[in-house]
Amino acid sequence: MSEHTTHIPEIRRLERSRSDRMLAGVSGGLARYFEIHPAVFRVGFVVLTLLGGAGILIYAAAALVMPDEGKDDSIATAALRNRRDRPWPLIGLGLLAVAGAILLSRATLWPDGDSWWLFLLAGVLILWVTRQPSADPAMDAKALAAEDSRRVRRAFRRLGIVVGSLVALVVVAAAIFMAVFDVHLGRGIGDRTYVPATTQELRHDYRLGIGSLELDLSDLQLPPGKTHVVTSVDVGDLQVTVPAGVALRAHGEVQVGNVEILGTKDDGRNADVDVSQTGERVLVLDADVGAGNLRVERAALR
Repeated sequence: MSEHTTHIPEIRRLERSRSDRMLAGVSGGLARYFEIHPAVFRVGFVVLTLLGGAGILIYAAAALVMPDEGKDDSIATAALRNRRDRPWPLIGLGLLAVAGAILLSRATLWPDGDSWWLFLLAGVLILWVTRQPSADPAMDAKALAAEDSRRVRRAFRRLGIVVGSLVALVVVAAAIFMAVFDVHLGRGIGDRTYVPATTQELRHDYRLGIGSLELDLSDLQLPPGKTHVVTSVDVGDLQVTVPAGVALRAHGEVQVGNVEILGTKDDGRNADVDVSQTGERVLVLDADVGAGNLRVERAALR
């Protein structure tokens, strides 16, 4: 008569790392558990923090539920010892509870920068992958814990591959886009507004990499002759307001988008508008946008 032996897979503990830590060792512990480089988790926490603070909340929650390396209990399980054998369902329910609390406090039905949907998706995913196997409903606690860990690792490893592939595609697309439109990130990113009041404050050129640039020359008193100004935005919007009573000699060009100079418009690819006026005081303006919109208008008489 042959003996039947049930093999219980080794349980890999999810714990905060002591050897690879910058704060609480959460990223190092996650990297060891999922067999992914810790930089992936660190960058993820930073990005989520910049997008609305979710990274701080997730990191803090992980630090509470993950035991320190070499210790049996975490801060959370010290008060919930009876659920220590199966922590993943508890983590899933906790994430769902946080998602519900944030959703109720924000009272919004669309992500729109809020972090509740991240907790919601993570909680649903964990509860789904840690559901009790239907093939053997009589598995003991250790076997269930091992099965939970195996399923969670496999699910998040696949998710990491998908997210990594998407990030790689975005990076490649961004690199191609930046090469086509000659984007210079060193010129800056964001919104810029300049309102020079005197010719001493007026610069020869105003440039921006990505974002919105507004140059308001409404109050500028130009001297007789020509005053030359160069403006450019690689990707985004460029708006220039020229002084009233000053002749304008302008050339505006947009590789892809719209251009409008004192009512004269053009759009599409390689949109181009030229305006040439004569007078005692002339503003010579060179304006170009890689992808976006360019608008030049005259300030109202006061």
